Amino acid sequence: MSRLILILGDQLTPDIAALKEADKATDTIVMAEVADEATYVRHHPKKIALIFAAMRKFAARLRGDGWDVRYTELDDTANSGSIPGELLRRAEETGATEVLATEPGEWRLIQALHDAPLKVIQLEDTRFVASHKEFDDWARGRKALRMEYFYREMRRKTGLLMAGTDPAGGKWNYDHDNRKPAPDSVDYGGPMQFTPDATTEAVLDLVEARFGNSFGNLRPFHYATDAEEARRQLTHWIKHALPKFGDFQDAMLDGNRFLYHSVISPYIHLGLLDPLEVCQAAEEAWREGAAPLNAVEGFIRQIIGWREYVRGIYYREGPGYTRRNALNHQRKLPDFYWTADTDMRCVAKTVEQTRDEAYAHHIQRLMVTGNFALLAGIDPSEVHEWYLAVYLDAFEWVEAPNVIGMSQFADGGVIASKPYVSSGSYIDRMSDHCGHCAYSVKAKTGKNACPFNLLYWNFLIRHRERFSKNPRMGQMYATWDRMKDDRKETVLREAEAFLDRMGKGERV
Repeated sequence: MSRLILILGDQLTPDIAALKEADKATDTIVMAEVADEATYVRHHPKKIALIFAAMRKFAARLRGDGWDVRYTELDDTANSGSIPGELLRRAEETGATEVLATEPGEWRLIQALHDAPLKVIQLEDTRFVASHKEFDDWARGRKALRMEYFYREMRRKTGLLMAGTDPAGGKWNYDHDNRKPAPDSVDYGGPMQFTPDATTEAVLDLVEARFGNSFGNLRPFHYATDAEEARRQLTHWIKHALPKFGDFQDAMLDGNRFLYHSVISPYIHLGLLDPLEVCQAAEEAWREGAAPLNAVEGFIRQIIGWREYVRGIYYREGPGYTRRNALNHQRKLPDFYWTADTDMRCVAKTVEQTRDEAYAHHIQRLMVTGNFALLAGIDPSEVHEWYLAVYLDAFEWVEAPNVIGMSQFADGGVIASKPYVSSGSYIDRMSDHCGHCAYSVKAKTGKNACPFNLLYWNFLIRHRERFSKNPRMGQMYATWDRMKDDRKETVLREAEAFLDRMGKGERV
């Protein structure tokens, strides 16, 4: 019996679940660049180009291995525009009545495959350390689903950085050592840059023609588009940047967009790099004395800890997760998230970088653009859609928990024990942005006061009933209560005036 084997753009792994169950002699692989997937949010052109180029190269690899691959390019005249439509078209061509698919990383597409007028068998994606069942078994009965405890289970399961039953070095977590402020200089030139080959150039021309008006600069394009290039970037980063990654992973610099970050998350999410192999390579660097434990542990925690954890949350919480709004925030996303037209230096630099690179590291996302959106009361669904659109590594299973849960506290505390809010002092401590800003981070009130300072207190007072009894936030409210009444009034009045100007579209 002939079957169709669906391979999606983030499933570019030779042993993906659907391929492992396929028969090369009788089954047909279906891959498709379709408008539905390219336009359901305003994806950054670099993101579309990366996925399409990697898909085309993976399809060529499968053909070289002897598979029958039916590949639909975006500008094919027969392109139906959707994944279910392409499955139906290929079923008519081949006579297949059954589809094997690896479970997509988005509820929207899971439902679309479920509703397709074909028998579609969705197999769980086995590229993760924890299965759905394992995560649910761990979560069942717990009052709080904290990543740290789940991470320890993943360490035990994989054996990574373990000394028998104990963690290497005697501690599970070295995050305390990984919070150094921005260095004066960075002796790493950033991720490897790859010159586009003919396949990638053809994709760039296509994307430029179809999505040239979308947010983000398509060219220059230097990202890896196949497994070999992705492995070269990993090796390059481990040798040249991993040793200092831990120390400065939270730092931000006006003139350096990458610092010591690996920028390999897009390659892991697409399937070009195996997450366990990545972790093992980093661990080997530590065992050989080429990288310190705090750097390697912090990196591995991001992959087998945080990445695995948010995936578990996404599937456990269900299709309605992205619509949650526990704090009832209703303001529209400001235009400067698309234009960078703001006097807030940290926000402008992060948006500019996002526009140019389709990349920003986790602190830029959490404590700059995410922090501002939370303080300002932006509708979390709009914040979620922005993050999903603009970043190379944004696939809903990983993006939504990071934004809805961690960044915006819109899930009411499923992920975070408190909202991740801060005044301008945190950004000043971890970056050099404030020294070049039109606002003064030292000013708490007045015309030049940093908006983060004003909005911080405005947020806390707006949500005092919810958070005042949170043991991690009590000191903040105690500080507010010690302020003089006239200062309190000034802070809240100036915060509301700022939000009013922002809401009217004035430059802020």
